[in-house]
Amino acid sequence: STSIRSALDCPLNYARSYLANLLPPCVRRVVYLDSDLVLVDDIAKLAATPLGDDSVLAAPEHCNANFTTYFTPTFWSNPSLSLTFANRKPCYFNTGVMVIDLDRWREGDYTTKIEEWMELQKRIRIYELGSLPPFLLVFAGNIVPVDHRWNQHGLGGDNFRGLCRDLHPGPVSLLHWSGKGKPWARLDANRPCPLDALWAPYDLLETPFALDS
Repeated sequence: STSIRSALDCPLNYARSYLANLLPPCVRRVVYLDSDLVLVDDIAKLAATPLGDDSVLAAPEHCNANFTTYFTPTFWSNPSLSLTFANRKPCYFNTGVMVIDLDRWREGDYTTKIEEWMELQKRIRIYELGSLPPFLLVFAGNIVPVDHRWNQHGLGGDNFRGLCRDLHPGPVSLLHWSGKGKPWARLDANRPCPLDALWAPYDLLETPFALDS
């Protein structure tokens, strides 16, 4: 069903749900990264995140976010749905940066669990934001938290207006332009946010790395 931003309905936004199917069985762990980010640290550090005895994925959690806003009143008013989070302490996490144990994913058939929520969304609108809420429904409260330095997210602003945002306090290992405003679009339009200058050196169409046409 349609999201509040049309870009969120792009089929590639759902690729993260199918990594266990798309990658060969010999790939046992993967670090998933969105395309609107810049890594400024050693990816091996993130890839080595311990997942404990049974966790499927790790990601930076944001427990101060209003978790209820990711789901509709229809979801929260239906006890059979809202009880999904019973006995869990769900926190928001951004699916643009995740460490995933593909062996455990395959064993638990998590692609099917995510698809079941997507099928329900087609019949009853229970959330608003593309491929993120099914991950929250399946995993929130059951993931390994990662230091926030690995996802300085929200640099694209909010989902409606795309306002400029600054970095969160603390160290930075990864800059993530999640949100409506993308740095390449704002740079092309000559209306960049201050932090978009950090993206400019990595723009493949503007740097010496660009392929000759």
